[in-house]
Amino acid sequence: MDYGLLSSILHAILVASTPLVFAGLGALIQERSGVLNLGIEGLMIVGALAGFATALSGFPLLISVIAAALAGALLASIFALLVLRLYANPVATGLALTLFGLGLSALAGAQYVGQAAPQVEAWNIPILSHFPIVGHAFFSHDPLVYLSITLAILMWWFITKSRAGLILRAIGENHSAAHALGFSVIGIRFLAIITGGALAGIGGSYLTLVQTPLFVEGMTAGRGWIALALVVFASWRPLRVIVGAYLFGSVSIIQLHGQAVGISVASQWLSMLPYIVTIGVLVIIAGRGNISHKAPGSLGVTFKESK
Repeated sequence: MDYGLLSSILHAILVASTPLVFAGLGALIQERSGVLNLGIEGLMIVGALAGFATALSGFPLLISVIAAALAGALLASIFALLVLRLYANPVATGLALTLFGLGLSALAGAQYVGQAAPQVEAWNIPILSHFPIVGHAFFSHDPLVYLSITLAILMWWFITKSRAGLILRAIGENHSAAHALGFSVIGIRFLAIITGGALAGIGGSYLTLVQTPLFVEGMTAGRGWIALALVVFASWRPLRVIVGAYLFGSVSIIQLHGQAVGISVASQWLSMLPYIVTIGVLVIIAGRGNISHKAPGSLGVTFKESK
């Protein structure tokens, strides 16, 4: 067995999965508050462009990531205003958000096509990064890989252990009861949407800053939709988002290496594999008949404050 190749494949899986972790966490915190946002794809591509443009302007990685987060949060705030205050249909608004984000990024990003972002240096964890196979695969990555794992753990703690997380879950489960107890349903959902938009923006920026350090129109390639499916797969639990993201990331890398080694399957089928797996997972979960028991009770339900 070529252990060097195995280490490279494992390393590539973590890289390919990181955008899904960020976007999945962004979708999860919104849905935990009871908001269904189908605009994750649009948030990701806007964040991808903002981070890339900032990096090309000579700013360091941290500033580029912050710019991507702000771009995602700003676009998400528009969604929040339309859905929470103007009572627009969240499904239609989310789809419009995706189309708007894709169109805006294509228009504003045309000037950046063909340019490359500065290379992001890997952080080699002392001692651990020198272990054979697992050292390079798991302990020699860019800072955003470690950040994605850290954020998943922090979000798990926030949702399950903190008082604020309990309030968020209560609003997602029964917004009327939470409102009766004196909690600001609109305010908390607005914060959840902004946070989710920022995380989706960071996930998009990872594509243009690290994974493929260039900008191409529509380069998110459906990852926002996979992130939405990932939340269902994870049963709305943050730590399971990591597991699901690495599963879908593995499928993406396998199809790439399958083409490289010359597997006698049409390349179109291999390219379709991640999305076929996504649909298959959702069908299997739906067949078990327990999605409704795990989803937040007020997910997608419009809340109107009583006068």
